[in-house]
Amino acid sequence: MEKEVYECDCEVIHADILEKVKKQMPEENDIYDLSDFFKVLGDSTRAKIMWALDLSEMCVCDLAILLNMTKSAISHQLATLRENNLVKYRREGKMVYYSLSDYHVKEIFEKGMEHIKEKGID
Repeated sequence: MEKEVYECDCEVIHADILEKVKKQMPEENDIYDLSDFFKVLGDSTRAKIMWALDLSEMCVCDLAILLNMTKSAISHQLATLRENNLVKYRREGKMVYYSLSDYHVKEIFEKGMEHIKEKGID
């Protein structure tokens, strides 16, 4: 089944809209950073880690057992998430606990899940 393509079949330029949007467009570097941000979330293993940390602060050992992965593999993914300011950690003696870095990350992640769970809403 072929998808229907919707195109504008006109030659009218809406200068007022173009000018308004152009003034509000982010800088090119900010767009690249935003794209990279979503690329980091685009990995299913990291998404599982984020989901778990959305529910509770956890250590590497617990995450490894939960996701049936090695501690090394979890640590590697956590490093990527830390580098992109999506998770933070705290030490408690010899233990290191990870959590989502802030409310914004939690909200973005939860809104993303809410969006994919929507059924038939256009």
